[in-house]
Order: sequence, then C-alpha cells, then structure tokens
Amino acid sequence: MLSSRPMTEDMPHILVVDDDTRLRDALRRYLGQNGFLVTTAADAADARAKLEALSFDLMILDVMMPGESGLDLTRGLKGRIPILLLTARGDPDDRIAGLEAGADDYLAKPFEPRELVLRLHSILRRLPKSPAPPPAEMRLGRWLFDPQREELRAGAESGAEVVRLTTAEAALLKVLAANPGTVFTREALVEKAGVDGNNARTIDVQVTRLRRKLEDDPRLPRYLQTVRGEGYVLRPD
Repeated sequence: MLSSRPMTEDMPHILVVDDDTRLRDALRRYLGQNGFLVTTAADAADARAKLEALSFDLMILDVMMPGESGLDLTRGLKGRIPILLLTARGDPDDRIAGLEAGADDYLAKPFEPRELVLRLHSILRRLPKSPAPPPAEMRLGRWLFDPQREELRAGAESGAEVVRLTTAEAALLKVLAANPGTVFTREALVEKAGVDGNNARTIDVQVTRLRRKLEDDPRLPRYLQTVRGEGYVLRPD
C-alpha cells in the first residue's frame, strides 16, 4: 500500500461512481489513505447531482450500472471532467468504446489498487495547469507599478499620470517586483530579465534609467537600491 498522509486542501478530489456498495466503500478507504479526497455516488443520477454541488478533479466510473450506463454518462458529460472507466469487460473493443466515448483511461476489474492510484496520478499530471494569477500592482512611493501594462501610474483614477517603461526596463522591474527585498546580482538579473546586451553593464544602465523614472532623487534611491558588492534590490513601501 502507498503511504498515507493527512488530509489537505490541495488533495485531488475524486468522485467514485459504482453501484457496488462494497467496492465504493473500499475505494473510498484506499484512495483516502493514499492522498485523495473521495466522494462516492451509487449511479449516474447521483453522480450528476454530486457534480452540480461539488468540484472534482477526476471521476472513477463503472461502465455497467442500472439505468444510465457509465458510457452514456461519459458521453453526456462531454469532457467536463477527466474520467477513468472501470469495467468487468476488458476486451479491446470495450476499451476502444470507452475511449471513444470520451474517457481518459480504462481499467478492467479485478484490478490491483496500486495500479489504479498510479493511473489516477498519470491522468492528473496530464491535466493543464491552472493559469498563474496576474501579478499584483506594487506601490513605490507616488507610483503604482502595473506589471501587466508595464507602466508606472500615479494613482488608480482615470487621467492619472502614466510613465511607460521600455521593454528592458519593464522586464527588469518585473523580476525585482516579484521578489521584493531579494538582492540580485547583475548576472542573475541579466538571466532572469533576458535584457539585451547580456552583460552586467547593461543592467547598470537600465537601473539608472529606471531610477530617473521611479525615484524622487535618483542619486539617493529609496526603492531601487544598490547593495555594495552584491547587486540590486527593490524595497517597496
């Protein structure tokens, strides 16, 4: 058996749909011991109700159920959720029918529980990652740095003064703003910001230009500071 772990919010949520009560309960216990949050349903109608009420990462679905079959439910969901089909029939034609209906994988009964867990993880790895949240605006004195628009703005109201940044300036400031308080060497900034010129001197030039736009007194920078012998650091309000 794979090692168990305590329940956390990032555990994949699995919906197990099977008319066999003993199998449902066994899968709930086993998967729960191996890193999954598990909800069960006795048939297709119960599964549809659970899908409307809760959010799931994947569904384990029995093919042969009274009423609406697993294949019919798979077709009806039209890719709404990844599905692993379970069936007592493991013929190639049956597997092909399941995949053609829209299933992501197909496992014949009886099966080894560890194989089921590995197949679930394989399906989950193939799912597209959730897009990263857009970077937040950062307050730097009188300015708000907007990473998406690549500009400095004096306030959020309409008509506020806007200072647009060059591509190199914006790339450099994005790296520093994503890591406030972190000291970067010039070489690290060249690599992370992808600044043209590919040398430390180029970073010095871009920092000087940024300070002219950002600082009240570029000769005594408050936000974009030099750390002697190390590099640069951004210290926001």
